[in-house]
Amino acid sequence: MVQNAAHSPAQTGNGGCGCQNLPSAVVTHVLDPQPGEKILDLCAAPGGKTTHIAALMHDQGEVIALDKLPNKVKKIKQNALLLGLHSIRAFCFDGTKALKLDMVKDTEGEPPFLPESFDRILLDAPCSGLGQRPNMACSWTLKEVTSYQPLQRKLFTVAVKLLRPGGVLVYSTCTITLAENEEQVAWALTAFPCLQLQPQEPHIGGQGMLGAGLSFEQLKQLQRFDPSVVPLQDMDIDSLKEARVEDMIWLANKDCIGFFIAKFVKCKSIQEKDP
Repeated sequence: MVQNAAHSPAQTGNGGCGCQNLPSAVVTHVLDPQPGEKILDLCAAPGGKTTHIAALMHDQGEVIALDKLPNKVKKIKQNALLLGLHSIRAFCFDGTKALKLDMVKDTEGEPPFLPESFDRILLDAPCSGLGQRPNMACSWTLKEVTSYQPLQRKLFTVAVKLLRPGGVLVYSTCTITLAENEEQVAWALTAFPCLQLQPQEPHIGGQGMLGAGLSFEQLKQLQRFDPSVVPLQDMDIDSLKEARVEDMIWLANKDCIGFFIAKFVKCKSIQEKDP
């Protein structure tokens, strides 16, 4: 499967218009966009999830896509045009600055945005990309790998403030580290009492990893795709002909990139004392 979900050093991308890997398709369904809603894809490039969101909404509503690189934003617009999706508006803009602090003047639909402007937000965060494959060699330093957590928290804070009460925030990465996944969820639930962790549908991946202080019930609400869990080298392909759907789903989780998904709902307007 073509891999186009990332924001990582290893990302090559396919422009967002080709096949997606399994978790990248799942995460958009977990977001569950509805026709007529206003939705933000905060770190949108290369745009596969952006166009998928618009398609699931039947192109009814508004999908705002942000990315810092002009050539990637251009590609998102090209893909939207190619697929005949008119609900997508893509902007070259830094997601960490997407919150409008000056309440006096509106920007007429362009970033930055007023607080609590969106019904749903997807934060497919920049990450270390350690779930991507194939990757035969890694040249990243420990400093590079650990540099993503602060950036992810900045983006997450902006996302929470841009989300309306009752809205849905989905956080995802294509990496496998505890620091960028479960630790971020634990931090978010402490930093933002207005957020509640939610069950996900569909739930194809495994549960979250121990070590971040989350309860077993909370770990069950997370999705972690970890293809390293069970080797498939000795799998008899003929045996799959009579396999149950449940078994095929289980196998799908073992033959995809590493990926992580968490879903939150904002229960009330954020308080000034919150970060």
